[in-house]
Amino acid sequence: MSTVRSSLSDENRDTTAKALQGALVDLIDLSLVGKQAHWNVYGKNFRSLHLQLDEIVVSARNAADLVAERAIAIGVSADGRAGTVAEDSSVPKIHDGTISDTEVVSLMIDAYAAVIANMRERIETTESADPVSQDLLIGITAELEKQSWMFQAELG
Repeated sequence: MSTVRSSLSDENRDTTAKALQGALVDLIDLSLVGKQAHWNVYGKNFRSLHLQLDEIVVSARNAADLVAERAIAIGVSADGRAGTVAEDSSVPKIHDGTISDTEVVSLMIDAYAAVIANMRERIETTESADPVSQDLLIGITAELEKQSWMFQAELG
């Protein structure tokens, strides 16, 4: 049980906690998929994708940290354990082995689409429950949409 007292009602705290936990899991998995692709990408666009993937890993990890800290601030625990992420993530799975540069771009576009769709639902869910958490989710989603656009632009 948390010793942090939330200014939110129990119902609003629970609604917000669910949204933040979902965001945390998706962001952690997005960073893991990005790192897996970073290690295994090959092709003529290797170098630029290799660097771009590291940027998105850092961005996703930073966003996950903000989400987890917000959960703690409202009096709920954050669960970023591997089993929880594997079970609850909405990020499409990535296969093992090498991945061509064009496949990586498609994979990341799909990953961003899934995460952004869920983030937008979480934004709606937290609108009246906790506008502060909603604001955090809006900012993170704006960055996710920017990164998604950059991958989509690579398809030419």
